[in-house]
Amino acid sequence: MTHSKFSHIDKDGKANMVDVGHKEQQIREAKASGKIRLEPQTIDLIRDNNMKKGDVLTIAEIAGIQASKQTSNLIPLCHTLLITKAEVKCKLVSDGVQVNTRVKCIGQTGVEMEALTAASVALLTIYDMCKAVDKNMILEAIRLDEKTKVDL
Repeated sequence: MTHSKFSHIDKDGKANMVDVGHKEQQIREAKASGKIRLEPQTIDLIRDNNMKKGDVLTIAEIAGIQASKQTSNLIPLCHTLLITKAEVKCKLVSDGVQVNTRVKCIGQTGVEMEALTAASVALLTIYDMCKAVDKNMILEAIRLDEKTKVDL
């Protein structure tokens, strides 16, 4: 029996969800971030809470939290995890909105995909809410900033 060098591919080269059942439960945490560049007038509309669709930053934060909990439904080989904390912070900056996420669980695999999904969906929510007034938005710098695991 030949083992693949890639954990998500079986011996026949087919997609494979990794069995993490033998791994010990650990406290897992991941942080991710991203940014959306916006026109100055769009930033003003968000700051003054004058967007037609509502409070952009709050809605994006809630969307990101919801997305973190749906990651295994969106990304085929991700495990379903019991998330113990999901935090999404959206902050106006000089040229757009900075999004920072933090996701925690007690489990056998990490939560980096959940943190990245939260950041991505928060940014997409901002895009959706602002698309009527800003045709030059750019999503950028979506990245995993940190991941940790600590034994129980």
